[in-house]
Amino acid sequence: MAVRESHHRHYQAKQVPLFPLLSLICFVSIFLALSVFRKTSVPPQSHPSFQFSNAERPKADSGSSCDYTDGSWFYDPNSRSSSYDHTCKEIFKGWNCFAANKSNALEIVKWHWKPKHCDLPHFDPVSFLEKFRNTNIGFVGDSLNRNMFVSLFCSLKSVPGEVKKWRPAGADRGFSFLKYNLTIAYHRTNIVARYGWWSANADGGKLESLGYKEGYRVDVDIPENSWIEAPNFHNILVFNTGHWWWAPSKFDPVKSPMLFFEKDQPVIPPVPPDVGFEMVLKHMISYVEKRKPGAIKFFRTQSPRHFEGGDWYQGGSCQRQQPLSSQQAEDLFSLSNNGTNVEVRLVNQHLFKVLNGTSFHILNITPMSELRADAHPASAGGKKHDDCMHWCLPGLTDTWNDLFIQHLYNIRS
Repeated sequence: MAVRESHHRHYQAKQVPLFPLLSLICFVSIFLALSVFRKTSVPPQSHPSFQFSNAERPKADSGSSCDYTDGSWFYDPNSRSSSYDHTCKEIFKGWNCFAANKSNALEIVKWHWKPKHCDLPHFDPVSFLEKFRNTNIGFVGDSLNRNMFVSLFCSLKSVPGEVKKWRPAGADRGFSFLKYNLTIAYHRTNIVARYGWWSANADGGKLESLGYKEGYRVDVDIPENSWIEAPNFHNILVFNTGHWWWAPSKFDPVKSPMLFFEKDQPVIPPVPPDVGFEMVLKHMISYVEKRKPGAIKFFRTQSPRHFEGGDWYQGGSCQRQQPLSSQQAEDLFSLSNNGTNVEVRLVNQHLFKVLNGTSFHILNITPMSELRADAHPASAGGKKHDDCMHWCLPGLTDTWNDLFIQHLYNIRS
C-alpha cells in the first residue's frame, strides 16, 4: 500500500509540470491549423467573386500606375451602403429599384470592385467637396451619363449644406453646392453632334440624286446646342455617346438613315454610321480642346446592356441576381458572337482609336460593368419591357464615380 501511494505521488509530481507544456503545444497547433485554413478557404458558393480579363483595354491613365479595369467583384455582406439612399429626389423613378421593390435592390450595393494590384476606395463626399472647391463639373451625353450625374449628386447631397438648383446655359439640370462653390450639371445630347429630320428638296440635290428621300441630317462638325457652351463654363468635363448610334429603332438604315454633313454639305458618297461616328468624335474632341485646353476632360467608355433573349421591345430581359462570370460576359459581348449587346465593344474600338493622342482621359467603366447583369432596373423600371440598359440607384454608377474621382485625385497629384 505504501509502495502504491509512493508511486502515485511520484506519478502526480511528474504529471503536473507537463500540463502547461501540453496545453501550449495544443494551442499553437490549433492556431496554425486555423491560419492555414483561412488562407486556403474560398468564398461561399452563394456569393462568389468574379473576375474580368478578356475585353480589350487601353493602357492605364497616365496619372496612375494602377489598372483599375482589371479586377473582380467581391460580395461583402457587411459593406457600408451607398452614401445616399432611395429617398434622394433626383433619382429618376425608373432607376429607383428599392422604391420599386426590385428583389435584389439591397444586394446590389454589397458588391465591391477590387482591382488586382491596388484598391478602389469609395470616395468621401466631404473630402471631395473640400478638395474641389470653386469647380464646375459637366456631364455631357445621353441618359447613361445622367445616370452617373444623379449618382454623384445624391452622394454630394448627403453632405450638410445649402444646395441650389441652377442650370448653366443649355444644361438639362444642374446644382450648386453653395458652401463649396461647386456646381455639377448634366447636358443631354444623344449623339453629341447636332442632328435633325431631313427631307428631300423638291429642287433636288446630291442626296436626292442618289435616291434618298428622308432621314436624319447629322452635322459632324457642329455640337448640339445643349452643350455648345459647356466647355466655356466647366473645369471638368465627362463625355459619353454610343447608345443611339447603333439603334435601328431610332436611325433605321432604310427608313430613317443617318445622312452626314460637313461644312454644310452632304458627305458624298454617303458613309455608314461607324465612319460618321469617328468623324463626329474627331470634330467634337477638337472643338473642346480648342475652347478649354486647360480643362480636365474625360470620355467615358460604353456602358453595356444586358438583354438576353431579345432586344428592347422584343421580349429581352435581365433577371440575373448576381454578377456574371468572365466567360458569361465574353459569351454575351464578344464581337465574334455578334449578339444583341455587341455594340458595347464596337463603340469602344472607335473611342480608343480616336482618343489616342488627344488631351482626353479615358474613363473605362466597361470591364467592371460588363459583369453586372444583376444591377439593371429590369422589370422594376416600370415599363412594358425590361430596362436592361440603365442602372439601379444606388448601384453600379456609384462605382463609376469612385473611379472618376480616383482619376481626378491622381491627375491633381
